[in-house]
Amino acid sequence: MRAWNDICAGKSDPNLVIPGGKTFLLWPVQFYGPCKPSKIYVEVYGRIVAPRIDNYGSNHLDCWIGFWRVNGLTVKGNGQIDGQGAGWWEAYTSAMGFYGCNNLLLQGLNFINSQRNHISVAGSNAATISHLTITAPDESPNTDGIDISHSTNVRVSDSTIGTGDDCIAFGDQTSQVFVKGVACGPGHGISVGSLGMNGGSAQVEEIHVDSCSFKGTQNGARIKTWQGGSGYARKITFNNIKLDNARNPIIIDQFYCPHRTDCQSMKSAVQISDVSFTGFSGTSATDNAIKLSCSETVGCTNISLDHISIKSASGNGNTYSSCINAHGTARKTFPHVRCLK
Repeated sequence: MRAWNDICAGKSDPNLVIPGGKTFLLWPVQFYGPCKPSKIYVEVYGRIVAPRIDNYGSNHLDCWIGFWRVNGLTVKGNGQIDGQGAGWWEAYTSAMGFYGCNNLLLQGLNFINSQRNHISVAGSNAATISHLTITAPDESPNTDGIDISHSTNVRVSDSTIGTGDDCIAFGDQTSQVFVKGVACGPGHGISVGSLGMNGGSAQVEEIHVDSCSFKGTQNGARIKTWQGGSGYARKITFNNIKLDNARNPIIIDQFYCPHRTDCQSMKSAVQISDVSFTGFSGTSATDNAIKLSCSETVGCTNISLDHISIKSASGNGNTYSSCINAHGTARKTFPHVRCLK
């Protein structure tokens, strides 16, 4: 913290280095800006390890390593961020968070076993994330790879993510996000949402996912919203997707309500529109390979499927599609989507 304070105040070279060849046990730390230098560099070459939960005491925070209002921040290196998450997985602590950090670059690090989600980006404009490896057991709950919310102009590329939850999730108030070259699996896919929880209003648009793969995931390209929400999720594209034994390769789920028994049918819903799924190929672990379950009252509009070829991973049956109040077009698509209005 003394080094950070000097760097942030412009008293020294704006470069904080965690050297290689060593392991550092790090208690929760929050790095606050704004800082005087226009650019700050954090280079991680060593291994940073979180305390185990039974040694953590009452210091429960939303984030283990947090950066707040630090513009022009670069965090890079070939080091490892180990959240020691096995005892944490029902907690609410992100491994690393960036809050209000404009012009962010995150590159090259290896994240393992986060306490909850591995990386959070919130309230930030112009973030570039690339060449990451993110790993947690497929049975570890809530260990999302990258969560993005309340942010715009974000690019994620050339990364390998295998966790117990969404590889990447796009939350509320998010727009202009571009994802390319991400290998996802295991995990719950790349998801828009969940949106509209507890009657919330969503504003999500211009989400573009290209040239990604899903291997052994619970979902592939997914949009998930709760009943009773409002607002919109629109202008969303999933292009050039490879599938290997993925469950639910294409899914819109407007009845999302996990782990609850009090799920109720409601008339209001997030409006989903202008969504395209193009160039999908590979195998599905579920016969229902295309599932477009839209609100019975609001519905989904302008849904486009083009050049889709999804076969059964078992080879013992044909895949099929299903729809609820979904409107749009399907072209050169297998399985056929005759249920699309």
